[in-house]
Amino acid sequence: MQKRLFLKAVLGLAVLSAASLPALAESALDRVKAAGVLKVGTETAFAPFDFIDEAGEHTGLNVDVFAEVGKELRVKIEWVELPWDGVLPALEAGQFDMVAGPATITKARLERYRFLSPVAEATVAFLKGKGEADITKPEDLAGKTVGAGKATAQLAQVQEYSKTLATPIETREYVSFNEAYADLAAGRIAAVGNSLPNIAYVASKQPDVFEVVLPPFGKKSYFGFIGTKKPDDQPLLDAVQAALVKMKGDGRMAELQKKWFGTSFDTPDEVPEPNF
Repeated sequence: MQKRLFLKAVLGLAVLSAASLPALAESALDRVKAAGVLKVGTETAFAPFDFIDEAGEHTGLNVDVFAEVGKELRVKIEWVELPWDGVLPALEAGQFDMVAGPATITKARLERYRFLSPVAEATVAFLKGKGEADITKPEDLAGKTVGAGKATAQLAQVQEYSKTLATPIETREYVSFNEAYADLAAGRIAAVGNSLPNIAYVASKQPDVFEVVLPPFGKKSYFGFIGTKKPDDQPLLDAVQAALVKMKGDGRMAELQKKWFGTSFDTPDEVPEPNF
């Protein structure tokens, strides 16, 4: 009898001790797999990466790339759309799992966020109005008004380049690059500073309205997808990283780049040291 009571007491203590132990932390990958959904934040005014087409559908390189990522992880992709200046704060607030964007990989951003394998080149150039004879090279924008997206690395590069000119560029900030393109088409600004893949795409769609100013004036840079540096986010970001590298290796990434840019980019598997 006493032996039975002793065993019951020991068992009761074991159950109590187990109940009081903290549960093992669930990673972001565990949560995504359990829900069957990967939430991705982005803006939809950054063609050809993310934009709304004539049918009102969200489309672009990012949509196609994440469709493949979803297949690799066996989850659905849920898009959360915000103006760019709100995307990174929303990531930190946990409104979605990661950012498509993509964003230019910079030293300052690398200190705060984790970037994944670059998906395209991001070197910055100017877009001008078709036939603007007084603008044939980047230096010709001295003293003129140039538009760029608010809180973007492209705006920062325009402002940095401006310091090298005898007469500084006057920069005008826009909530989205689409608004900057509209003002350029209307003649309200002299040029738009954006990454070469973006403005080359815009010029190809409206060749009678826009023209790219070559060569690019910005430092060599790349676009990448973003996550946080929180420990529980790392398994998820590792899984997405592996999917991106696999897509580069089997040719899927090059095919999607050719679809949206007309060319493919030789991008490194790992994040390179930024030039700025």
